[in-house]
Amino acid sequence: MKVPLVDLRRLPKHVAIIMDGNGRWAELRGLPRTAGHREGSRAVRRIVRAARRLGIQALTLYAFSEQNWARPPEEVAALMELLREFLISERREILDHRIRLRSIGRTERLPAHVREVLRALEEESSGCDGMTLVLALSYGGREELADCMRLIAQEVLRGVIHPQAIDEALIDCRLPSMAEGAVDLLIRTGGEQRLSNFLLWNSAYAELVFSSKLWPEFEVEDFYSAIAEFQSRERRFGRIFSHQNL
Repeated sequence: MKVPLVDLRRLPKHVAIIMDGNGRWAELRGLPRTAGHREGSRAVRRIVRAARRLGIQALTLYAFSEQNWARPPEEVAALMELLREFLISERREILDHRIRLRSIGRTERLPAHVREVLRALEEESSGCDGMTLVLALSYGGREELADCMRLIAQEVLRGVIHPQAIDEALIDCRLPSMAEGAVDLLIRTGGEQRLSNFLLWNSAYAELVFSSKLWPEFEVEDFYSAIAEFQSRERRFGRIFSHQNL
């Protein structure tokens, strides 16, 4: 595959990825789904490294959704163990390259042995000033909005916030996933073309790029292609530019 040209002066600041297709990758090869998830973790490593080398400021990965808890218990347990292994094995690289690790979602639902490793690495990397890597864990966009609205409602009841003060800027400040700003480029692998409850508020004006490749097959060149596609588009944010005769 020819490596596409990427303009380093016009990189998206915040890239988000729906990493879809691990299970299908394994099933096509007659392997257990857990083998697909393990291969998918290798894809995470190469794309994180590619993003860091390019100079992407923030990368958010949809690692485990709130709805994924409904999967078979053995698959969930395997995913949790893979997450723990990833955090342990990548700790040195994350710290050496000044990557700040954050998590979003209802992470209190994660097993204690996973939360312990996650919290420790978040704390260790909190002062890092390189790329921010955000893991969406036990995450759902609708759930995040509901949790945010509940907290704001409680503040209204206590008289801390007046209802008229609730606007987009306030919600931006309260949503954990907005700490890295709105999503510029959202990539989904696996051939599906939907958001699947991922970063709904943040992606209002994101450029969407869908890849037919299953996540374990997603290579650095595919990542560059998605960025090149982003750079080929004109982002108007609802405006009409003067050169357009509309």
